[in-house]
Amino acid sequence: MPVSDAKQLLTVIDQASFAMDDVLLYLDTHPCDQAALNYYQYVTKLRREAMEAYESSYGPLLVDHVQSNQYWTWVQGKWPWEGGNTVCGTMKNGCNTR
Repeated sequence: MPVSDAKQLLTVIDQASFAMDDVLLYLDTHPCDQAALNYYQYVTKLRREAMEAYESSYGPLLVDHVQSNQYWTWVQGKWPWEGGNTVCGTMKNGCNTR
């Protein structure tokens, strides 16, 4: 995945998540539609890759993605929707949502 900027990654995650929800609703009534199943697999992979890329640089987006046994990183720094992109133990300046 060529996207590396935090804001771009969050956009990809949002868009893929929306697409997943949308195709899941369709699949509830059309469970044998192979094209829809293929699309679901595609957007699921896209979302997973974007989340992995984001979390490797900026920390977990979901509480069950915390990867540390030494420190509870879930509460470190600002949340992404607050304009923060923090890595455990560091604060990044210049992230203002206003």
